[in-house]
Amino acid sequence: MGIMSSRQAMELASERQLDLVKIAPQAKPPVCRIMDYGKFKFEQSKKEKEARKNQKITLLKEIRFTPNIEEHDLHVKAKNALKFLEDGDKIKVTIRFRGREVDHASFGNQALNKFIEIIKDSCVIEKPARLEGKNMSMTIAPKQNS
Repeated sequence: MGIMSSRQAMELASERQLDLVKIAPQAKPPVCRIMDYGKFKFEQSKKEKEARKNQKITLLKEIRFTPNIEEHDLHVKAKNALKFLEDGDKIKVTIRFRGREVDHASFGNQALNKFIEIIKDSCVIEKPARLEGKNMSMTIAPKQNS
């Protein structure tokens, strides 16, 4: 309708029994629209809900085992990890050392290397293995297919 004073716009809106809604208040002059405010809020919430639905949420899953894990158990853990990677989730692989096992961190490294060897085709190492207290952990992410 063009540029007009706020008083004129308010009168026009009340004649039509609608609301005067500021669409872009930071513009010079501010952009306003004559519409039903309830309908406007409903449309906005509908758009936000749709945007949230289409958003991909990546979770951080954790897989734990000890440094002296058996071969078959390691394959079971790797199979679960592959499922998580297919879903697009990141994985934190944690090796828990009990008692004096922490003195032999090399066994933990070997177990992690075996684990990564099994799933290397579908993952990328995001954070390499680090010893933090009695835990050794690394973060892996799914490979991006491009």
